[in-house]
Amino acid sequence: MPEVIVVGAGVMGASTAFHLAERGTRSVAVLDARHAGEGMSSRSSALVRMHYTFEPEVRLAVDSLAHFREWPARMGRPPVFHECGFVRIVPPAEADRLRENVRMQQACGAEAEVITADDVLELEPRWCVDDVVAAAYEPRAGFGDGAVVAGDFLSRARELGVDYRPNTPVRSLLLGDDGRVRGVCTDDGDITADVVILATGVWTRPLLAGIGVDLPIEAEYHEVAALRGAPQEHLARTACIDSGTRTYFRPEPAGGLLLGDFVGPRDGVDPDDFPQVPRNQSVLEMVGRAARRVPALAEAGISRGVTGVYDMSPDARPILGPVSGVDGLLVAAGFSGMGFKICPAVGRALAELALDEPQTVDISAFTPDRFAEGNLIDPPYAYTDD
Repeated sequence: MPEVIVVGAGVMGASTAFHLAERGTRSVAVLDARHAGEGMSSRSSALVRMHYTFEPEVRLAVDSLAHFREWPARMGRPPVFHECGFVRIVPPAEADRLRENVRMQQACGAEAEVITADDVLELEPRWCVDDVVAAAYEPRAGFGDGAVVAGDFLSRARELGVDYRPNTPVRSLLLGDDGRVRGVCTDDGDITADVVILATGVWTRPLLAGIGVDLPIEAEYHEVAALRGAPQEHLARTACIDSGTRTYFRPEPAGGLLLGDFVGPRDGVDPDDFPQVPRNQSVLEMVGRAARRVPALAEAGISRGVTGVYDMSPDARPILGPVSGVDGLLVAAGFSGMGFKICPAVGRALAELALDEPQTVDISAFTPDRFAEGNLIDPPYAYTDD
């Protein structure tokens, strides 16, 4: 019988398993409906940045950046992090909010600064910055690869003794008469454990519904386009989240650019059955908006498209920690598009909770209980599109 069951082998579940094993947990089993990193982790844009408006998120991101940057030493695997720098552009009316947020980020250890439109042009001479009053800049930000990170975390965890069971979908949770979680039910039978950690993203809500717990997680469909410019041309060397065009983008290793939208539809979105190819019209519309910032995109070609589903919480913040009334059950869900960049720190935090160890980064603000209690996260200097 495993001491801990981790359900889900994406970046969150694999990170959690690694951190449990690194701490000497006697027996850990990772169950996944398919294979490691094959779900939404493989579809992530995998941007790594520190710019958030809520301090606990910044602390998780700062802690995770160190892990990504030290990947070979910590994981014994090739580097997974590509440094490219990051710019956050907000509406002119929110420039003061950006300045306050950068101050907070600096206090959390982020290497961040406020820069001018001229500074942005120094970074990216071909961008249009007529509407930029102030921007935030992080020189050490970058991007990774969700599938590779999940696979590396899990392979290292297995080297440390973790039992990995792919193609083992969990059908339901097992509860004892005392209300404590006792394990999970799979097609191969029941598996019991002292602690169950759900790192199941968009599939979390139906699993919890089976034990009478409702977490308000909604599935949101997203489309991403990979663009290419002329040979040897870099469409952008710097990653950016841009309120002016309601898009985000980052460079690709081969010189192209990955482009995504801020929001997507939620009605009728099924995480097990959604379009695998972006719609031409929505991609063209998104490229048109982004070209107002990066004019070269208007002439770029579209090399491929990626789709995925976000697990959205009501306040667009993660849901982390114990579930009230169900001892032994921990949840990591509701990441609302930010999961990859904080997965190292979240995995460690969940391992610490499972083992009743002090928290390296306090995640109590992300408690699942906040929705029932009416305590949704509301940062002091949130942006209108936060």
